Amino acid sequence: AGRMPDPDHYAKRTAYCDVLVVGSGPAGLAAASVAAKSGARVIVVDENAELGGSSLYPRPDAATANAWLAAARQALDAPNVRVLRRTTAFGYYDHNLMLAIERLTDHLPNPPASMPRQRLWSIRAKRVILATGAIERPLVFPGNDRPGVMLASAAERYARQFAVLPGRRAVLFTNNDGAYGCIPALTDTGGSVAAVIDTRAGGPGKAAAALAAAAGAQVVTGAAVVATYGHRGVKSIDVATLSNGAPGPVDKQFDCDLLLSSGGWNPTVHLFSQSQGKLRFDDKLAAFVPATSWQAEQSAGAANGTFETADCIAEGAAAGLAALAALGIKTDAPTLPAAAPREAENALEAVWTIPSGEGVRHQKAFVDLQNDVTANDVGLAAREGYVSVEHVKRYTTLGMGTDQGRTSNVNGLAILAAHRGDPIPAVGTTTFRPPFTPVTIGAFAGFERGAHLVPVRCTPMHDWHVAAGAVFTDAVPWKRPKYYPKAGESADDAINRESKAVRAGVGMVDVSTLGKIDVRGRDAAEFLHRIYANRIRNLKIGMCRYGIMLREDGFVFDDGTASRIGENEFYVTASTGKAAAVLQHLEFYAQTVWPELHVHITSVTDQYAGIALAGPKSRDVLADMFGAAEVSNEALPFMGTRMVAIDGMPVRLIRMTFSGERAFELHTPARFGPKLWQKLLDVGASRAITPYGTEAMNTLRIEKGHVAGLEIDGRTLASDFDFERMLKPDDDFVGKKSLARPALDGTAMRKKLVGLKSLNGKPVPRGGQIVADPAAPRPMEMLGHVTSTCYSPHVGASISLGLVVDREAWLGKTLYAVCEMTFSTVPVEVTDAVFIDPEGGRPRG
Repeated sequence: AGRMPDPDHYAKRTAYCDVLVVGSGPAGLAAASVAAKSGARVIVVDENAELGGSSLYPRPDAATANAWLAAARQALDAPNVRVLRRTTAFGYYDHNLMLAIERLTDHLPNPPASMPRQRLWSIRAKRVILATGAIERPLVFPGNDRPGVMLASAAERYARQFAVLPGRRAVLFTNNDGAYGCIPALTDTGGSVAAVIDTRAGGPGKAAAALAAAAGAQVVTGAAVVATYGHRGVKSIDVATLSNGAPGPVDKQFDCDLLLSSGGWNPTVHLFSQSQGKLRFDDKLAAFVPATSWQAEQSAGAANGTFETADCIAEGAAAGLAALAALGIKTDAPTLPAAAPREAENALEAVWTIPSGEGVRHQKAFVDLQNDVTANDVGLAAREGYVSVEHVKRYTTLGMGTDQGRTSNVNGLAILAAHRGDPIPAVGTTTFRPPFTPVTIGAFAGFERGAHLVPVRCTPMHDWHVAAGAVFTDAVPWKRPKYYPKAGESADDAINRESKAVRAGVGMVDVSTLGKIDVRGRDAAEFLHRIYANRIRNLKIGMCRYGIMLREDGFVFDDGTASRIGENEFYVTASTGKAAAVLQHLEFYAQTVWPELHVHITSVTDQYAGIALAGPKSRDVLADMFGAAEVSNEALPFMGTRMVAIDGMPVRLIRMTFSGERAFELHTPARFGPKLWQKLLDVGASRAITPYGTEAMNTLRIEKGHVAGLEIDGRTLASDFDFERMLKPDDDFVGKKSLARPALDGTAMRKKLVGLKSLNGKPVPRGGQIVADPAAPRPMEMLGHVTSTCYSPHVGASISLGLVVDREAWLGKTLYAVCEMTFSTVPVEVTDAVFIDPEGGRPRG
């Protein structure tokens, strides 16, 4: 199933707002309603199907507050408010960009086929209010992974919101008063609470004690659960008295089918931390809370360490007013519900792990229930020297599950702190990274899948290629003809015919996909002189020059040409695969490195069609079109460029070669591309002009030893191709300083460009490794690798370009090209990289 296409489809949306509220509990509703009444554009995001958070399962003492919240929900039914239910905000990025995933049909048993399964939202907000709530922290004690052990808040929600009784006889194990609120929820639903095991010697406050008494629950103070029993679920527990945090002998046992655990609450600070906000450790809550915001954000409610409903409402409303004030929007303060009188609570007492009791069979105490990480595992990590919380995470896999450690991380780092003998804040936290919850990979792709993965770009002559029966290849986003088979021809036959036609007569190929960049301005020549590793500043108007660009690290970035068409204007071409990257490269240096240079850079790749005409008869075809005087050696010397016109079409002629033959490139506005292509075909028909594709072009390139993208793979230097003489010795250029490093200064043994000719008639394997002895024991020494390969009808053999170490020692000798994937081993003769016209006379004739 994992190899099958995803049967679902997904959508994407982008939204902008004044105030984004994440979470719709009491704090979130208060903040959103205040912002909504002001007329500001508001978006509310909540992962649940209904708004309300904890108010959806209210405690009886929160009746006044919940009535206010019901009115707040109604206030969100306004045209300036967008409410996204079943939507989880999972990533908080720079400049208040929030990513959220909306589950549109996951909850439907038979979703309509026309509806997307999920929608990915990109929300840019002027102000963000995080009301993400808090997550109850489990206690770490022996046997805490047995079925029937559950968080107290989970049982309360089951009972109050869904009327589901998770157990008939429960025991509550806690260290705080807040957990006692689950007791009436269970008894009101038909269950019972046999006992409360409270780790605090002083026990609960009056209000919490009254809840236990009303349920008839025995309260055992200063004690802990030290073991659980039961095959398919919890049946009974052992309880022992605590002395200085350590349990003594078991002195009580309780039968139960539900054990509720509560160690306090951890504010959900994940999005806050993703926004680069700084945390502080609150000793009263024994949890990390937001401290200093980095972006235009404010936390409120339980996410900020505030847990009483009325206090959350007040804090949320204040956050809403503060966000509006920051935006310059005035509004009246709302009337808030009065806080109900509350009995004083006894403080939470932090308990991070409970050892096994005396005489009790050892049971594992799990910290991370998803990845089965125990308290002993954390202790072992500390003893092994993994004292950084980031190292402990990776050593134990603590917090590396899909829950990202939401219930385990604080317990884990507290246990680590105890082993280190440091306070918890000194240990710190692991890095909170997006996504907050797992996100379906298909949602990131959206509609960009299959044929829609990338835009399909077609050259201006594409329709002609289709009509001519071209077989296409994908060249980055472009559709390019590979070859034009005639009736009865195989692919190899067509490729060989096309390449022979170029060598013997004249051929034409569509090169519209080349990157074309207009560079102009009074400092254009100086700018390109610094960009290219070879000289550009002294290039004469009407001339073109081949050039190479390096990265900052000294490795070759791309090759191409620069034509000077005016004193302050250049027409630059880049390889098809690097067109966009070269444009970004130029923009970066123009805007950030040399902003003092006056230069304007414009991509004109789509504005111009390009045709390369190559072969010994290429000038004859152009002479028939434009007149012999226009294309003579005097009017258009090798590497010269000039503007001509025919039939109302302006054409830039550039005399350059990529095939090793006499060749010209013709660039014209894209709308004239098909007309110019057909004109060349008509004029060249008497000379048997032949369209050729990328395969024949590749053959011609390899025969001439021209490097291209396959050789320029980010690991090669100019000197690897014998281009070191091109480098400016006296002027600076991008990457020059890096070439002084010992590994790049020419003293280190590096692979150099060579030709390879098959000696057994078999194809040289593309990407194969070059070795001296294929029978040598593994691992054998690799001398180099094959970069480009083809069959050459002119050499009469399979030939390749490759990179080989200690080139001079191997020239004329036999090595072996080995490809383990295809089980191919081919003996090859190491030759010069130029197979055709090594003197280089053909292009200049």
